[in-house]
Order: sequence, then C-alpha cells, then structure tokens
Amino acid sequence: MRRYSSTPEDHLFHKGDWFATQQAWEQKLVASIEAMNGDELLNTSTSDLANYYASEFEFDVPTILPDEIVADQREAEVEVGRRNDPFYDGYGGTRTVTGTAVDVELPYTGNKTGFDIQPTTRNYNNPRAYVASDCLKFSITGINLTADHVRKEVDSRVSSIKQHLEWLTKDAQGYNAGLLALATQTIERRNEKLLKDRSLVAGLGFKMKERPGASETFAAPSVRRKIKPATPKPKASRAPFEPEPTLTSDNYEHILKVLENMVQVMEQSPGAFREIDEESLRTHFLVQLNGHFSGDATGETFNYEGKTDILIKVDGRNIFIGECKFWTGEKAYLETLDQVLSYLSWRDTKAAVLMFSRNKDFTGVLEKISSSTPNHANFKKLVKQRSESSWTYLFGHKDDANREISITVQAYNVPERIEPRIRPLGR
Repeated sequence: MRRYSSTPEDHLFHKGDWFATQQAWEQKLVASIEAMNGDELLNTSTSDLANYYASEFEFDVPTILPDEIVADQREAEVEVGRRNDPFYDGYGGTRTVTGTAVDVELPYTGNKTGFDIQPTTRNYNNPRAYVASDCLKFSITGINLTADHVRKEVDSRVSSIKQHLEWLTKDAQGYNAGLLALATQTIERRNEKLLKDRSLVAGLGFKMKERPGASETFAAPSVRRKIKPATPKPKASRAPFEPEPTLTSDNYEHILKVLENMVQVMEQSPGAFREIDEESLRTHFLVQLNGHFSGDATGETFNYEGKTDILIKVDGRNIFIGECKFWTGEKAYLETLDQVLSYLSWRDTKAAVLMFSRNKDFTGVLEKISSSTPNHANFKKLVKQRSESSWTYLFGHKDDANREISITVQAYNVPERIEPRIRPLGR
C-alpha cells in the first residue's frame, strides 16, 4: 500500500439528488437519439438501437469489496484536549500530539458517481471517505489505538456505506428497467416525425434538397463498468431512406385473431380435420381470412404460392407471410423459420408460422417451440406470449439485421389420424 500523509474525506451520498440525476440522464438519452442523422435512424433496427442506448445509459451502482480491504499505519498529528478525553485541561484548550493513523483502502467496482448521489432513502448520517478511481480511502486516528477499536470503526464505516448503496440500488433498479422503453418510444416518435416531414415535402412537388449528413453525437454518463460484453452501436446506412409499404399493426392483430379462432373450429368439428393435409388446411385458413378482408380486382387479399404459403403482396413483394407446417421435430421447425426469413420482403414484414401437431404429447411440442426459438441465429427477442400455444417473436432478416420481421408462431392440436383396420380374409 502506498503511504500518504492524509486524504480529504468528504461526506458520501451527499452531492446530488437521485431524482434530479435520473432526470438528467434520461434527458441525455433522448437528446442523443434526437441528434442522430435522420436517414441513419430510419435505416437502423429500432430494437437494436434501443438496446444500444439502454446499455449506454444503464447506471452501474458501485459494489464495495470488503474482503479486499488493505490497511497501513503511520504516525499522525492528533488533536487532543476535548472534553471527555484524558488530555482535557479543564479550560477548553486543545493541542496536537503524535498519535497513530490507520489508513484504509476499500476497493469497489461500478460507477464512482454513485458515491455522490443522495438516495431517496437516507438516515442523515452519511459516511465519510475520499473517492479514488478504484477504491474508497479513509483513516482511523487516535492515541493508543487497539486492533479491536480500529476493526470496529472500519466495520461501522463499511456497514454505513453498504446500507447507502443498497438504498441507491433500489432507486437504480426502476431507472434501469425503464431505459429500454424510453429509448424505444423516443426512436419510434422520431421515426414517425421524420416520415411525416418527408411526406410533407414530397407532397409539395418540389425536388428534395440534398444535405450533408449530420455528425453523430452520443452523450452518456461517465461509467466505470464491470467487465462485460459491450453492446455495439448498430451499423446502418445514411443513404436516403425510402419508405416501403407495411402491414399496419391493427390489421396484423386482426389477422392473428382470425387464425387463432380456427382452434375453436377444429375443436368443434374434429372429424373434418382428421385426414386433412397441409395444403387443405391452408385453404381453410384462406377462406376465413378472405371473409374478413376484401382485396383488389380478384376480390381476394390473401393468395398463395407453392403448397403452404398464405401471402399478401404489394408490388410483387410480401408484406405478410403465413407458413403452414405439421410438427415433425425441432430441426424441421427451425428450418421453417429459415424458410420464412428467406423470402424477399419489405422492411417490417410480418409473418405467421402455423404449426399443426398430431403428436399425443402436445404439451411437449409447446415446450420445444418455446425453448428452441431463441436458439435461431436471427432471433432478437420475444415480443410477447399471446397464449399458452402462441408467441410473437422479432427476428432480423438473414441478409440485413436492420430489416426486422415479426413472426407469430401458433400451434394447433390437430386430431390424430385413424388408421383403417384390415380385417383378415374369411372373417
């Protein structure tokens, strides 16, 4: 341990109010997103960008390491003569004598700013220490110090610091948990504004003026983090963003609801579906869907290619894909996801994978779908579990992670085939 004569010990957890600090960090996050180049923002995956900003602004509460404390002793000038000490002269005078100081270094990890912030819970008895880049420093001084006395003083100081950090952790948990939603909302709001502004200028009929891209600005709190993988900033082009047709969320939800209602149809008429194949099942779904949505000249919104696809096309490209498959195992299921992701699609394509199971252990099939989907190379996140047998996931396109595809997987328990019995001749 390095020797030093003294270090200034300030009151910890005393300089900044938690609510004001949190608000300032959230404002910096919003300002960073607002400062992004517009085309880059529009060309970047919303979920990836939101994850990046949530990671950048996450507050890493300090963690002290009492088991790694180091200490050293030195001679120090100690002021004596106060009331109740053996050097008190009865007249209120004080003087200094040579005593002993035990210098303590308490290592920590995390953001050193945390030692300045005042938690929302406090006891008005703030501990004191000097905050270095990787440890807290404080000294125990006195005349005729004993090991027991020093140990009690150190334990008391450590206990007080630990208590304040626990209070700060409770405050930080809510802040950190809300960062992803804040980043997502800010990105989506700016996306909407950018697209609306461009539609406004395009509607004027004038040529769009080309502007040099704005410089990137990323402001984040100064953080000393624990060693962990960094969330890289998503890469995206600054080329002019070209809006593409997309299926609205309301229509997507309505489509999924129609598909989900087919479960009741199968349950009410099991005999009609006992011998049915994938192509015939697809036709049943097409009839239901086209009964709810009207199309163009053909009168049909939904059509198909191949044997199992249910499609909505705009300008020859898919904005909705439905894939009907019988469950034959985890490997085939993941290959079905590959197939859906391989379709040439617009940005924000939406899809549904309808898995029909004649497996007696339908619960086991549901568990396999739930556990194996996150293993797919292009999986990004579970958006929500819609029911016991339905999930909506977000995937990145296989060739461009900034193109995101929403895939809702719905599992159907189809009545098992009844194999005909062959009666022996002569009976």
